Amino acid sequence: RFTEKNNIEVIKMSTGFVEDETLQASVSIDDEFYKKRPFVDGSFTFINGVKKPYTKVTCVTSPIRGPDGERIQIGTEAHMTCEEATVAVDAAHKAFAGGLGVWPSMSLRDRIITVEKYLDEVLKVRDEIISVLQWEICKNTNDATNEFDRTIKFVRDVIELIRSKGPTSIMQPSFEEWTTISGVTGKVRRGPYGIILCVAPFNYPLNEMYAMLIPALIMGNTIVLKIPSIGGLAHLLTADAFALAFPPGVINFISGSGRETMPCIMRTGKIDMLGFIGGKKGCDSLIRDHLEPHRLKVFSQLEGNNMAIILPSANLDVAVQQIISGTTSYNGQRCTAIKIVAVHTQIADDFVQKYKQALEKLKIGLPFDAANSITPLPDENKPNYLAALIHDAKAKGATIVSGGTKHFTLIKPTALYPVPFEARLFSEEQFGPLIPISKFDSIHPILSILANSWNGQQLAIFCSGQDKDALTLLDKTQSIFGRININSAPSRGPDQFPFSARRSSAMGTMSVSHAIEAFSLEVIVAYKDNPENKVVADYLDSNSAFFTDP
Repeated sequence: RFTEKNNIEVIKMSTGFVEDETLQASVSIDDEFYKKRPFVDGSFTFINGVKKPYTKVTCVTSPIRGPDGERIQIGTEAHMTCEEATVAVDAAHKAFAGGLGVWPSMSLRDRIITVEKYLDEVLKVRDEIISVLQWEICKNTNDATNEFDRTIKFVRDVIELIRSKGPTSIMQPSFEEWTTISGVTGKVRRGPYGIILCVAPFNYPLNEMYAMLIPALIMGNTIVLKIPSIGGLAHLLTADAFALAFPPGVINFISGSGRETMPCIMRTGKIDMLGFIGGKKGCDSLIRDHLEPHRLKVFSQLEGNNMAIILPSANLDVAVQQIISGTTSYNGQRCTAIKIVAVHTQIADDFVQKYKQALEKLKIGLPFDAANSITPLPDENKPNYLAALIHDAKAKGATIVSGGTKHFTLIKPTALYPVPFEARLFSEEQFGPLIPISKFDSIHPILSILANSWNGQQLAIFCSGQDKDALTLLDKTQSIFGRININSAPSRGPDQFPFSARRSSAMGTMSVSHAIEAFSLEVIVAYKDNPENKVVADYLDSNSAFFTDP
């Protein structure tokens, strides 16, 4: 057995985690971090460009505990009702005005200038946003800073792409200029869909939301933004910047219970498009709630159950380094994280030994230390769910080879081996620091698992040289996944690359360029090619806001 061969201590526990109070999940009242903790007053609604006081609020607490062991309050958030949420939809509907509103009628150039004005304003609250990302969702210093800065860079890259190549540049051919085919002359620009409901998750509340939100705004849509129940304080800090930059009603916030507010929003029939990043069940439910689902445009980035496959030819040091990052970055709370590790029997024991050693070198603690790779989980109920997955895997023959302890929601990364293919971890996305490691003798059972999985996001293959199994994996899985990684962990970036997926993992492609396409529609202006029509077209081309260069 692996544990006998390598003399690795097996953690003795019947189910779940052992409580370990030495793990630092709390602060004292004397800590500088505690003294500088944020408090975001979210007792307001933001609709039609106006912040209005609101008395029914929910207390927002941090996963970080105080000296009494209780979660520390760091803000409040308006708990809106169904009726109040529909007011936000009405404001976005009025601003779009069936396509006749100020915002959709504005030139692309002027909309970009408005977005740049917003960026100037939101940069003024950069430090506050980074602080609440640390306190509310426990991103360490580097991750919180990178999320804000990467978001701003993504927006600037979108703007630069539009200005340098035009909004139709991703189309081939783009018909950016007047083109005559078979006696018909046409020129293409892109226009908005209408009112978009944007929903994004807690793990990247700013970056994931803005990857949809800003391209959608630039292309002339009006927005209803659902603030996530966890990770929402960052958005509340942006309300003043939106109010200063945008016309009334172009962007409107909804906060509170998603189950209470989202169904009634969809039942208004006024939502033209759903931009959704999160779980597949939530996305399905919202689509079903729409009065006319046939006309609802959907862009979604959903769940991932990405597997790393380690072939006998792999460089184990490279594999371990990449898989440590892929399984534990931000506690594994990423759709692109490696959720399953499958290693060939010939090298399985050696890999697990090396992986265990690397795993136990990770620093664990509060997010204020940039060196801490593992921080408290925001979701209070997540440890119980992970414990159930551990119990299931152990009942089917797996053993905990590292980790298995926690304090409150701070969980030491826990690796299980050998996890059989029948375990729940092969069909459920754990979304946390729980790493199932399986072994295989042939890639054919692995191919069968991949072919029958709901996951269609990414695969990572670790190998070297001219490995025929790697060739087979590539050729057989190119019709399953949106991205296949060679000797590297799954990733969304660089943002210029297409981030696509199949099955229950996505509907649509995300990138700097694809985001423009996802939230806009090709509009062609065409005429029969003759001198009289050309006079009209030349006049429109020179004077129309629609044709104005960005």
